Amino acid sequence: MQYATPEFGTCRIARIPAEAVERLRILFIAKHVFWEGGLHHEDGNHAIYHREMRDVLEEIGVNLLLADSYEALFADPGCDFVFPLLNRGGFFNSEMLLPLLATRLGIPFLGASPILRGLSDDKHLAKLEAQARGIPTARWAIYRRGAPVEPAICPRADRLVIKPNASSASWGVRDASDWTGARHAIGEIHEDGHDAIVEPFLDGSDVEVPVITCGGAPTIMPMMLFEQADPGHLRTYSEKRDLVEREQKYRLLPFGDGPWAECIADFTRRMAGAFLPFDYGRFEFRFDERKGELHFLEVNLNCNLWSEKVFGRSAELLGWSQRDLIETILCESLARQGLVDMRVALAA
Repeated sequence: MQYATPEFGTCRIARIPAEAVERLRILFIAKHVFWEGGLHHEDGNHAIYHREMRDVLEEIGVNLLLADSYEALFADPGCDFVFPLLNRGGFFNSEMLLPLLATRLGIPFLGASPILRGLSDDKHLAKLEAQARGIPTARWAIYRRGAPVEPAICPRADRLVIKPNASSASWGVRDASDWTGARHAIGEIHEDGHDAIVEPFLDGSDVEVPVITCGGAPTIMPMMLFEQADPGHLRTYSEKRDLVEREQKYRLLPFGDGPWAECIADFTRRMAGAFLPFDYGRFEFRFDERKGELHFLEVNLNCNLWSEKVFGRSAELLGWSQRDLIETILCESLARQGLVDMRVALAA
């Protein structure tokens, strides 16, 4: 099955050629790569996700090396390619370290370059990219740790959302109804060693747009909608990691076609151009159907590929298995960096 997007590309499965499967040594680095259980007490379903990724890579049959720490790249590990999934390392800007270490060693790796990873993970900078491209973005304020915390730049709204500027999976998210509450939340985030970003709470649901490379061209996969039963609900880290009962507060659905989908595809194409090449990433928008309003939220490169999340569910709409998805993303990156002949991969 194919899914075509004007001006971008067509989703098609790529297979790693048999000779490359035999030849290449791929180092997979993930925090929970050796996990054997169910939900992790802190990281929840992220542990299940990492183990699933390992199982899929083993099913593909590549020569797989495994590691769960940054130390694996402190010296040459003797591999040809790195598949990095150790994004949240417990320190500020940790998402950039594995790409930096691989770059230092001259080893190709999956995903965007370190500077582009930093650009995307910094929500303030990503919003500036959107603003520069004429994409609607709600007002926001960035409060860097160690810089003055000025109330004058804080957006005015009845409800404010405050979170770490490089947060993932809504980690550390808070809300407040006035500057006093916002100032307190900013202080807590600074004490944890992170920058803080403040923006108005936007009613509605999130439209998630997965993008991969197919045949060398960035390609939009079927969009998904996190439909919220309560448009005023603030999704938390614990909910996203299945650490608490979600009580059916939201569900993941295909977004479908129509004028809004065309508009979101256009905005995604504009944003994607700022981050190429990135192999795979998710672009997020807040959609309020009742008001007819759409706002850019953030970019997540090197994002979650678990079969139960956006990428896995979107792949199902294409008729793809989880292996099809992961092997295509991996094969395209290998081809981009000269380790695989894409003509042979597509023929396979």
